[in-house]
Amino acid sequence: MVAQNPLFSGRWTWKKFGATVLDDIWPEVIVFTLFATIIVLVSENTSANLGVSNQLLTVLGLVLGLVISFRTSSAYERYQDGRKMWTNITIASKNLAQMIWIHVPVDRPVPAGSTEKPMTPLEVMLEKKTMVNLVQAYSVAVKHLLRGEQGVYYEDLYPLTIFPTSLRKRIFWKNGRRRKASGRKTRRSRTNGRHMRTTTEKTMVASSSSSDTGGRGPMPGGPYHRRTRMDTFDPETVLPEIGSDQPLKPARNPPDLTIYDYLPFLRLFRWIWRVVTLQKLNSGETKKKRRKAYAEIVESHIPLEITLVLSNYSAWLMKKGLLQPAIATAVTNTLLVFQDSVSNLERICNTPLPFAYQAHLRMSLWLYLLLLPFQIYLAYGYITIPATAFASFLLLGFLEIGQEIENPFNYDLNDLDLDYFCLSIQRDLHEITAHTTADPSEFLFTRWNQPLAPSDRRNAAELTKDKDKEYRAADGSGESGMGSLRRTLVVGWKEVDLLTRQR
Repeated sequence: MVAQNPLFSGRWTWKKFGATVLDDIWPEVIVFTLFATIIVLVSENTSANLGVSNQLLTVLGLVLGLVISFRTSSAYERYQDGRKMWTNITIASKNLAQMIWIHVPVDRPVPAGSTEKPMTPLEVMLEKKTMVNLVQAYSVAVKHLLRGEQGVYYEDLYPLTIFPTSLRKRIFWKNGRRRKASGRKTRRSRTNGRHMRTTTEKTMVASSSSSDTGGRGPMPGGPYHRRTRMDTFDPETVLPEIGSDQPLKPARNPPDLTIYDYLPFLRLFRWIWRVVTLQKLNSGETKKKRRKAYAEIVESHIPLEITLVLSNYSAWLMKKGLLQPAIATAVTNTLLVFQDSVSNLERICNTPLPFAYQAHLRMSLWLYLLLLPFQIYLAYGYITIPATAFASFLLLGFLEIGQEIENPFNYDLNDLDLDYFCLSIQRDLHEITAHTTADPSEFLFTRWNQPLAPSDRRNAAELTKDKDKEYRAADGSGESGMGSLRRTLVVGWKEVDLLTRQR
């Protein structure tokens, strides 16, 4: 599969240069190119010859090439490990949902002499669907955890995790006092100050816009703007609408790009300005420092809490005798896969390459590129300038790629699409819960089922019409019984083996 090119997919914006490393390395490439230009012009226009022997170039180039290759391969290995762990979460989510939906019985007979109120089929179905929704919430919670977004107050997570007591009773700290979460309803709002309409308001706006534009819907880009899928894409509208005691943050909230992202060398001036400003504040500070209050919200490890609720549910099922031993073991193993996957994802996210290694590698590469024009000038002359530019672009690009994909869980275009993984799990789990657990006899012996094709094209209803309930060959030989059925299967195997081979 060829990776999609983000530069030419969708609407083109300057932000899409973030998919390359050009926006990160172009200042360094320009610096080394200008330095090479100075070396060449001085050597050509003055009596000084700055060229030196290139023996050191071969040794340093080989060492740097191996080190940069190791750096890039180790970063890509972390990228691949992150994808494997998300595959494990996807498989475990679907397996656990299937076991809950199919293997947990709907009929709940009450033991004789028990005062427990029997559960109706509707109550049992609601119980199982609720737990499947919690399985869906697990992947969303892991997504926010890896992105450093703590808590449950997100538009795609809060509606799925509000009902368990351990996730609902939050403790808040404000002004040094402890208070519990209230039940007042608030509108969902963005963290950057932009107000997000409720579903009712969205419907009213869409209706009014459709009536004004001939049923085509709102026109965000003007009267002749053609609506696209991205204009109306809002997957959070399918989630439950539940009032929150805190403003809900958006499901996807990438950081805003600033001029420092396009001009990285300006970060040095920002750092200098902060140091100078801080010194002025410290020198003229006369106000008494006040003790800071605790954080307003005390958050916990949400994926861990979800697995605790699911483990408690499986323990309750086993205590009631509602799960077969094999299924109970499979449920426990699936929950262990959840724990193992999130632990490995946190290991990838929280274990960066040591700073000493990164700093030494970058300084070594800078020294190599600074010495490069001196060593190749005698052989290339004016070609030293483009040669240095190409070498700096190549080596700095590979070094930046390693740093780019080292933590693949953020919002960069080269990172893993965690939102896609979560939405894919959501679709699959809803498809599982839409499955009706019908008795196989209801669909096996029908006229649409031809189990013995291609050797016998009769359907299952015709095959079972015999009054003696025996199989009779379709070739008219009159043979019957299991021996005839096995010969028919052998003929079918030979025919399939012959017709499905290209050569």
